[in-house]
Amino acid sequence: MAVSRETLFEEVWAEPMLRVAARYGVSSSFLGRVCERLNVPRPGRGYWAQLEVGKADPKPALPELRPGDELEWARDGEPRRFVRPTAHPGDPPAAPTKRTFPPGTTHPVLAGARDIFSAAAPNDTGYLRPTKRKLVDVFVSKEQLERALDFLDALFKALEARGHRVDLGSTRGDLRRLALDVREGAKKEYHWFRDWAPDRPTVANVKTVAFGLTLFELTEEVEARHLNGKYVRLSELPPRRGGYPSSSWTTTHTFATGRLGLRVSSAHARVPWEKQWRESKPGELATKVNDVVRTLAREAPGLAERVAEAERQAELERRRWEEQHRRWEAEERERRRLQDAAERERRRLQAIKDSRDQLLAAIESFRFAQAYESFFADVERRAAELDDAARGEIVEKVHKARALLGGVDALERFAHWMPPEEAAAHSVEAE
Repeated sequence: MAVSRETLFEEVWAEPMLRVAARYGVSSSFLGRVCERLNVPRPGRGYWAQLEVGKADPKPALPELRPGDELEWARDGEPRRFVRPTAHPGDPPAAPTKRTFPPGTTHPVLAGARDIFSAAAPNDTGYLRPTKRKLVDVFVSKEQLERALDFLDALFKALEARGHRVDLGSTRGDLRRLALDVREGAKKEYHWFRDWAPDRPTVANVKTVAFGLTLFELTEEVEARHLNGKYVRLSELPPRRGGYPSSSWTTTHTFATGRLGLRVSSAHARVPWEKQWRESKPGELATKVNDVVRTLAREAPGLAERVAEAERQAELERRRWEEQHRRWEAEERERRRLQDAAERERRRLQAIKDSRDQLLAAIESFRFAQAYESFFADVERRAAELDDAARGEIVEKVHKARALLGGVDALERFAHWMPPEEAAAHSVEAE
């Protein structure tokens, strides 16, 4: 059974998370992750104790849906993910909510990013690889970090000033982050799978379209020498009397160039679109903020049409899948019904056979008993001529022999016979 985000929001603010989680048969930490995925705020630590004394903060409003947000969660099986319906071109445009920020403040998406990236270790190309992945989508060296974050701060604020909300997208749903190729002048697609990437896209919501934003530093491949555990450009190596040690060697290596690039792409999985701004010399990107904002505003209407069509197709596919799933379930129920009927028929026929075999065995054993009874009768007749002691001994042995062979009581044998329905019931109990 699916649970809507509205229902979950009301439940987690009505009683402690432990109780809500117990009703769904999950842990409180698991349900907390579900709330995060559905963008459902939940009470902080100490809320319920503060509520008892009337000092708790008021319950917040349920945040607006973002493109790609999930609308519900299912306890069993995969969550059913539904993106927010996209407004169709021609619908009355919603009034944008413009935001400004006090001087000296950083955009919320960048809060804490500077410290986290600064503390990260670089890879052998120089790119920072923080351990945390719920971060703004930045892939640069430490030398370019300040410039990259300053540019994004200016870009995000410019977008917000025009009513285009910027935030981190959901880890689930319909939004995606494209793989990134940071090479200068790349001729073919190539992905650095070992490099750091965020676990969710950084998204600018322009009307009903979600644009993914990625800031990166370009690389170039040049001749270098591997020296003392690191690669150094040949152009940066000073002349060295006597040459370099034999443990070093010359090769080609990829280095960060100090030039930044911005990639803006459609974050909607079914609607491919991408545009990049790359610096030919450091510092150029800072002048492109307004160009980026205008480009997003210009491209949004056309992409909105494509997103609406993609969602319509996705809805058709979902309905086809559900219909197919219903057919599979009906076929499975019919298969099980036929299988159960066949099993019942097999048991019925087996019970008839077992009952018949038992009855025939009882009759056969009675015939055998009648044959050996004449033997015992002759023994008893002859024993009558013996003295009392010898006769008593013979009579006792005949009694034991009859008991050993089951006697000649047909009623007793018949009483142990089971009709087919009793045989069938006995077989089920035995299993």
